[in-house]
Amino acid sequence: MHSPWFGEFLGTLVLVLLGNGVNAGVILRKSYAADSGWIAITTGWALAVMCGVMVAQAFGSHDAALNPAITLASAVLSGNYASVLWIWSAQLLGAICGASLMALHYAPHWSHTPDPAAKLGVFCTAPAVYSPIANLISEIIGTAVLVIVAGAIFSPGVAEKGPVAGIGPWLVGSLVWGIGLSLGGTTGYAINPARDLGPRLAHALLPIPGKHGSNWRYAPIPVFGPLLGGVLAALFLRFTHPW
Repeated sequence: MHSPWFGEFLGTLVLVLLGNGVNAGVILRKSYAADSGWIAITTGWALAVMCGVMVAQAFGSHDAALNPAITLASAVLSGNYASVLWIWSAQLLGAICGASLMALHYAPHWSHTPDPAAKLGVFCTAPAVYSPIANLISEIIGTAVLVIVAGAIFSPGVAEKGPVAGIGPWLVGSLVWGIGLSLGGTTGYAINPARDLGPRLAHALLPIPGKHGSNWRYAPIPVFGPLLGGVLAALFLRFTHPW
């Protein structure tokens, strides 16, 4: 139970359980956190990332990507694609399990929330203004920032021997917090295909009272946008050689 695959699985599970959990707390009726707003959501997701990264590292994933876009970007940078699909499977399965546990945790609240779109919004992202090209660009930009700044955090230019032990997850969580506050208002900042697709699948499969469709028309954007953003950022880093 200590391997890169299991670390990615469990870390992504924790990430989505806590991230979707803050969504549920803010959105679902009869929750004490109901209507806490965007600051609560972005803060909750930042802390979810921090917790997920630490769990992934503790259980065997040194890289603690928790994100298929990060995994693909790392492969582009290294030229080694051998384990990409294997790690993706861990991340997607972890996201499905995390969303399912969140749904169980909030089980009594679904029937008190009449809006099907709000219930879906607990699980996955949707654009504030539906514009497929603009929405795709938002996800590309957000993910590119994630990859470039995460690379900078662990670069010799910032700290010659890397961040002080244990501080890396906090810095990455702060990065995700900043992305959410600054760039997340357009699409809900998936910036992670597993984080969106896994919970969307859970929403489709679970017996959520009063749910409607899972908005599969929009679903490709938070999958392919982050993947494209990750690849573009990785190609930029390979070209510029900043470290």
